[in-house]
Amino acid sequence: MADTFDTDVAIVGLGPVGTTAANLADSFGLTAVAFDRATDVEPRPRAVGFDQEAMRVFGNLGLADAIAPHTMPYRPSEYRNHNGQVIKRIDTAPPPHPLGWAPNYVFLQPELEKALRQRLTHSDRVDVHLGTTVTNVEVDDSGATVEAVDEAGRRRRVRTRYLLACDGGSSPIRARAGLPMRDLEFDEPWLVVDVLLHPGAGGALPRTNVQYCETARPSTFVVGPGSLRRWELMINKGEDPEEMAEPHVVRELLSRWLEPGDYDLWRASAYRFHALVLKQWRAGRLFFLGDAAHMTPPFLAQGMCQGIRDASNLMWKLAAHRYSGAGGPLLDTYQEEREPHVLRVTATAKEYGRIICERDDVAAASRDARLLAELAARPGGTIRQSLIPGLQAGFLTSHGSPARGEILPQPRVTDSDGKSGLLDAFAGNAFRLVLSEDADIAATESALREHEAEGGFPIQLLPLHQSVGPVPRGAYREEVPVLTPWLQGHSCEAALARPDHYVFGGVQHVGTSLSRLLADARRQYRTRSIRSGG
Repeated sequence: MADTFDTDVAIVGLGPVGTTAANLADSFGLTAVAFDRATDVEPRPRAVGFDQEAMRVFGNLGLADAIAPHTMPYRPSEYRNHNGQVIKRIDTAPPPHPLGWAPNYVFLQPELEKALRQRLTHSDRVDVHLGTTVTNVEVDDSGATVEAVDEAGRRRRVRTRYLLACDGGSSPIRARAGLPMRDLEFDEPWLVVDVLLHPGAGGALPRTNVQYCETARPSTFVVGPGSLRRWELMINKGEDPEEMAEPHVVRELLSRWLEPGDYDLWRASAYRFHALVLKQWRAGRLFFLGDAAHMTPPFLAQGMCQGIRDASNLMWKLAAHRYSGAGGPLLDTYQEEREPHVLRVTATAKEYGRIICERDDVAAASRDARLLAELAARPGGTIRQSLIPGLQAGFLTSHGSPARGEILPQPRVTDSDGKSGLLDAFAGNAFRLVLSEDADIAATESALREHEAEGGFPIQLLPLHQSVGPVPRGAYREEVPVLTPWLQGHSCEAALARPDHYVFGGVQHVGTSLSRLLADARRQYRTRSIRSGG
């Protein structure tokens, strides 16, 4: 007897990762049922930063205008020692920005979550249940069964093809499944404080973000959007975390920077900054995302970004498996791709955390000397996005392919009708083949016809045209060249990008290599072998 399903996807937890996953389910044509214990978004901020990859996701969901009043570009970071001397800088690359958005942003998390949830109210595919607690989940070979109860005591039972646990760092679903986390050996107590400046106050505060690398109490200062300012202060040995969060203690700590009458205290919470990664991200049709799968120290503002990447990586694969003939092994590439990425970003965050958190005066002096020498050799400092890697394994063509595992740039373009916009607005959620102007269009179209005849997945062709004169039908002119120099830098005539914008692979010559690249993509899409790496 055939299994009967109520929905394609059930999502447990509607924080920023769960709501993003629900919105992506809608955009990829999946039906979804989503549960959250709370009846409204958490009113206090938690995450304060996200990057260009996350903004690209939010922009493609049509939320750029809604969240614009609550975001602003992330300011450079200065690392200062106990003498106030700058020992390290992290900055952003100058325009043109490769993904079409500023490299990093600060934001108000409650407002972002409201915008994500508001978008779901317009969806016919996503059914949201707030004030509802998931009491049990059972996973089997073909799907999962979710049992939940709302605040009025009404019980609900949902049969789903795929189950997404987005239920946070304490993840009851992960606990019930008995899945262990790998400890990456970072566990430090910190106090996080958010204040709203009164009009005219804060003039003496730093104009940029600062890491106070002081052995007495390492601290972080972040310039948030509008009047929001954040401090993260390390809790010293012997200090009680709950007492440290008391308003009178917080005001004493902040007196170094502000008078008590200069601000309203929005929140003060004690946290342990962890580095943990789940050993098994998938159990049959159950997948873990966000803090349920990994926790990253906040020193690169990548915690929430990691979860947004999880959702972006997984949702197109679920849609491909459900509706487009993708083989089951494609779903295994979720952990294969995301885990190494998370591990590398977490390792970098730990490295920067250790710079900030050094408590020994002698070791701190040695650190200062080393970083000052590095800064003298490279006065511009480190470009923040250079710290974020691409993909190394998974649904990618063989090693040696140009641009393999990188993120496809997104220029602002104009089409043949004179319409202007970011490239993703013209490409939708499809696989896309970006073609340089000097590539053989006839050979490209022949390879795409062969791909279609062999039962290949749909591909959107995006030819670039930078020459003087009208833009040919179906082609795009970059308003500021970003993608063309990127292709030239990789000696690429064409690059095949996935729906999550990562490049499956590129080819130097369309006529000799494109058919082979597309054949590899078809094979992996249908019956990918993890063991062989392809």
